[in-house]
Amino acid sequence: MEQSINDLMKKLQEKKEKVLAGGGKKRIQAQHDKGKLTARERIDLLLDKDSFNELDIFVEHRCTNFGMAGKKCPEKVL
Repeated sequence: MEQSINDLMKKLQEKKEKVLAGGGKKRIQAQHDKGKLTARERIDLLLDKDSFNELDIFVEHRCTNFGMAGKKCPEKVL
């Protein structure tokens, strides 16, 4: 079954939103509860608005150490 370009674009946007959510609301709140900001929040504070363009936003790690082999970052959507 062939997907339309609109369907593919919708899935791509969903994946981007998931990546930008940075692990979800619980993880972000856990960072804030520790008095910390997320990496993207720190970048936003350091740089001028719209001066940073994140490249390779969909790249997934290949780490197998520290129990990372079973974790997906970001989770696959497509």
